[in-house]
Amino acid sequence: MTQAPHPPPPTGSAPPGHGDLAALAARHGLTVSGARPPLAAYVRLLWARRHFIAAFSTAKLTAQYSQARLGQVWQVMTPLLNAAVYYLIFGVLLGTRRGVPDYVPFLVTGVFVWTFTQSSILAGTRAISGNLGLVRALHFPRAALPISFCLQQLQQLLFSMCALVVILLAFGVPVAFSWALALPALALQFTFNAGVSMVMARMGARTPDIAQLMPFVLRTWMYVSGVMWSIDNLAGKHTGWPSWVLPVLQANPAAVYIDLMRFALIDSFGADRLPQHVWALAAGWALLAGAGGFVYFWKAEETYGRG
Repeated sequence: MTQAPHPPPPTGSAPPGHGDLAALAARHGLTVSGARPPLAAYVRLLWARRHFIAAFSTAKLTAQYSQARLGQVWQVMTPLLNAAVYYLIFGVLLGTRRGVPDYVPFLVTGVFVWTFTQSSILAGTRAISGNLGLVRALHFPRAALPISFCLQQLQQLLFSMCALVVILLAFGVPVAFSWALALPALALQFTFNAGVSMVMARMGARTPDIAQLMPFVLRTWMYVSGVMWSIDNLAGKHTGWPSWVLPVLQANPAAVYIDLMRFALIDSFGADRLPQHVWALAAGWALLAGAGGFVYFWKAEETYGRG
């Protein structure tokens, strides 16, 4: 006896629904490609890629000036030349050096510290949009990119600090135990920079034109952050200003980290020139930007490189 063949499926039957496909994928251990992991798991994945982050940042730093004749010397020369231009325009022509002891160390410290923040944010804005080939080719936590760019700028700042120490000694600033305070100040600033860079990386991934706007935003931010002039001197020069102007300028995160570095390195920049609760301000900005920026970036993890 022959077995009757199975009847063909009806031609008008509906395709499997979403629930059926999800159950089929779960039964065979399949997961969504590029799905966003939970926050704790994402942190563990990022920590597991720490060696990649360090190697990537070092490679980027080495390649940055590989085509220039002076090579890595430009890591120090660029902020020094900026400081020289600012000294001529602001210190000499506009007279911002009056009333500021040790103005050259004051200016150079401000320029170096500000350049760290500025370069980190600019690099972070292009971290995803400028590395789409890497993002689409490899599976890794995307936060590794803006963090590695911030680490690259930190390494560049440490090179520049060697020149800063020479300038401080040349202008008679003595070595002091307070120089050790530069380490926690830099750690807090790095956390702040990384958080803002991750915010800008997500925004830049969706709207690449933001990268063209950021230089103008950062230039405005620099002018109100006391890089070339003393915020503290405003209290005596502009008594007619509203009372809230000076505290707002002093609480500006860029100004907070610049003032902390000046306080650590320059003996004439005393505690009386710092805003109240300056370390709490620095830690608060670092926590707000670092944690907030990380969560904000993580929420869009599965969208990077798509479309």
